[in-house]
Amino acid sequence: MELVAEGLRRPLLVAAPRNDARRFIVLQGGQVVVLREDGLIDDQPFLDISDEVNDNGIEQGLLGWAFHPDFDTNGRVFAYYSISTDDTRLSEFSAPPDGPVDPSTERILLEIAQPTVRHNAGMLEFGPDGYLYVGVGEGGAASENAQNPDTLLGSILRIDVDDGSPYGIPADNPFVAGDAPEVWAIGLRNPWRFAIDPAIGTMYVADVGHSDWEEINVVELAPVGHDFGWLSMEGAHCFQSGCDPEGLVLPVVEYSHAEGCSVTGGFVYRGVAIPELDGHYFYSDWCTGFLRSFRYVDGEVVDATDWTEELGSPGQVTSFGLDADGELHVTTWGGDVYKLVPVRE
Repeated sequence: MELVAEGLRRPLLVAAPRNDARRFIVLQGGQVVVLREDGLIDDQPFLDISDEVNDNGIEQGLLGWAFHPDFDTNGRVFAYYSISTDDTRLSEFSAPPDGPVDPSTERILLEIAQPTVRHNAGMLEFGPDGYLYVGVGEGGAASENAQNPDTLLGSILRIDVDDGSPYGIPADNPFVAGDAPEVWAIGLRNPWRFAIDPAIGTMYVADVGHSDWEEINVVELAPVGHDFGWLSMEGAHCFQSGCDPEGLVLPVVEYSHAEGCSVTGGFVYRGVAIPELDGHYFYSDWCTGFLRSFRYVDGEVVDATDWTEELGSPGQVTSFGLDADGELHVTTWGGDVYKLVPVRE
C-alpha cells in the first residue's frame, strides 16, 4: 500500500482516461484534482463545481465521475452530484486535453428527486457496449422505490449519451416500455459502488445493507432486468416476512455486521504490475477498513483473501479507483490515496 497522495478533502474516487499517465482524484466537495506522473497535485483543479455541489451530509457531494471512452478526441466527461435541493444531478462537461474544465460547458442530462439526503449512490461507468451505467440508491426512505421499475430510485440506469436529447434509451433496456426506460436493474438499497469487468462481461455490485448484512453481487452485462432483492431481501436473507428469493439476484459474498457496517465496492484487478492478482475483485468496509478480494470463476467464488493483516488497514475506505494501466488505488475519508504495488525479492 504505497501512499501516493495525502491531505486531500474526502477523496471518493480515482480515475483516468485511457493512455493518460495522470490520475484524477474526485473530491466530495466538488473538485477533481490531478495527480501528475511526478507525484505532485496540480495547483489548479481539473474541475471545480464546488459552488454547485451540496456536500452537507456524509452521503452527499460529488459522488461519481467518468471519462467518455473517446475522451482523448472528444473531451467529454460526466459527473453525478448532489445539488442545493438535496436532489442529484447527472451532467456532462467539455474538457480541453490539459484542463481545466470550464463549468459553463455543463449540460444537464438528468435530475433525480431524492426522498432524503441518504442513499444517493453515484457510481458512473461506461460499459463495453458504449452505454453509461449510473448507480442510484433508493433515497434513504426504506420504501418500495427499489422494487418499482417505474422510478429511477434503487436502480442501475443504462443510457446512451451519444444519441438522443439529452440522451438516448438503448432499445434493449429491460423496462423500456415503462415510465423509467433508463432502468437496467432494480432492487438496490445503496450500491456503493459497482464495477464493470469488460474482460468477461460482468458487473460487480456492492450494495450497502440495513440491519445485518452487507453484500456483493455479480451479474452478466445483459439487459434482462436484474432484481437484487431489496426491500424484500437483505443479502441472502429475508428482510420482509414471506419473501421469495425465486428469480432474484443473490449475493456471491456477504458478511454480517459483526464484521463491518457498510460495504465499499472496488474493482477487478486487470493491471500488469501484479499478474498474480489478475481477476481479483477488491472491496472494503467503511467501519472496519479491511481489505479483501476474491475471484469469480464459472459462477463460483474462489481465492477469497483477507489482505488486512499483511497490508494493514488504510482507515475508513471511501472508494477505490484505477489508473490508465489498471493499477488499483484506495481512497480514504482521512484524505489519503494509496496504490497497491508489488514487493518482490
